[in-house]
Amino acid sequence: MSKVKTAFFCQNCGYESIKWNGQCPSCGQWNTFVEELIRKESKSDVNGWQDYKEDRKIHKTISLNEIVSSEENRIITDDEELNRVLGGGIVPGSIVLVAGEPGIGKSTLFLQDGLQLKKNTILYISGEESEQQIKMRADRLNIQNENFYLLTETSTQIIFQEIKKLKPDLVIVDSIQILQSPYIDSSPGSVSQIRECAAEFQRFAKETNTPVFLIGHITKDGSIAGPKILEHMVDTVLQFEGDRHYAYRILRTLKNRYGSTSELGIYEMTDQGMKAVTNPSEILITQKEDQLSGIAIAATIEGIRPLLIEVQALVTQSVYGTPQRTVSGFDLRRLQLLLAVLEKKGGFHFGVKDVFINIAGGLKIEDPSIDLAVLCALLSSFDDAPIPHHICFAGEVGLSGEIRAVNKIDQRIAEAEKLGFEKIIVSKYNQKGLGKQKFNLPDRQAGIEIVTMGQVEEVYRYLF
Repeated sequence: MSKVKTAFFCQNCGYESIKWNGQCPSCGQWNTFVEELIRKESKSDVNGWQDYKEDRKIHKTISLNEIVSSEENRIITDDEELNRVLGGGIVPGSIVLVAGEPGIGKSTLFLQDGLQLKKNTILYISGEESEQQIKMRADRLNIQNENFYLLTETSTQIIFQEIKKLKPDLVIVDSIQILQSPYIDSSPGSVSQIRECAAEFQRFAKETNTPVFLIGHITKDGSIAGPKILEHMVDTVLQFEGDRHYAYRILRTLKNRYGSTSELGIYEMTDQGMKAVTNPSEILITQKEDQLSGIAIAATIEGIRPLLIEVQALVTQSVYGTPQRTVSGFDLRRLQLLLAVLEKKGGFHFGVKDVFINIAGGLKIEDPSIDLAVLCALLSSFDDAPIPHHICFAGEVGLSGEIRAVNKIDQRIAEAEKLGFEKIIVSKYNQKGLGKQKFNLPDRQAGIEIVTMGQVEEVYRYLF
């Protein structure tokens, strides 16, 4: 028998130490070390995948010049939003970590995507729910698939024995925090268990060229539960987020070795599961008959997808000595910069006003191109003068009050034109991004008038 070994692990970052420490040398947190029993596996314990599939990867040294460049043969799912955030489909041999709050819809989404892949053999491993619970959810989704198999088990040894019998084309694990490896004596969910179970699935995915989805939990501060090394081990990290009070859910890419890290997928939670939202701009803009002050429409870009979002601002007289600055879906420090620009360049006294900013629909936007829309919404609420609903904005605002150019302006203009907007206000320095055919500005191209501005004062005079 192998010798039993104990070690101390930081529950915050996964740092390993041979003795107990009060403060973690890696992350600086106090009183996070716990002792865990470890038994290192012997060579006979290692799962062998030599006879698993014919197309498994062969390990040998090869010159870089001998490698032929070719596109990965991705598995294309029926879920267009998932294909987008993964960079075009599921890459064989990739390992994907999906994290989100409890009850947000992670299990429903990937059960639905697995049932829709009818040409492939899918194995869904659940350690949290019984067969009856998953069957009830599948009946609600109303999708039939004879190649979809279910396994309710937490021991990785039994899981890999079943995988060798079935030889699935895709494995979905729900969830990685529940699994337990026989080579580690600590309890499920501990740092060493999560790391060892993820390492076993990574070894399986790479050696057999089989894609694996790991569904994970998050902590109370929103970070992915478990050691940080878990995110480094996987190829792709997806964050599934959304407000419980809204029907819409967002699948966001945090890391992707096979595509862009700025992609976004939007779903609507319905009785029949997750429904992909193909045109999110229509749902993010309120359909209203009356002209309301403090509302401006911004043309933003998430990855390769243009979005039109509604920015709402409310400026009121401050009752207390210190004015409030409250934001939802926007950066608070960015708002303070814009208020300072308006104070300095426009002479607007926001220092005695409470300011509230909200991005409609529960989205969190980091694109600086919505600065101009936020600024115009603030001015609209300050003067209590509505902005015409057929105008939208795309521009970054600098500290000297200039309107800076933004990227992918053609896509923003096309999206605004598609939704029926008559004018879009952009920076006059965006002429390079508009292409040769649209160089003569201002102009009326494709049913939308492009209005160019250089300073915040010009926009105020134009609108109000």
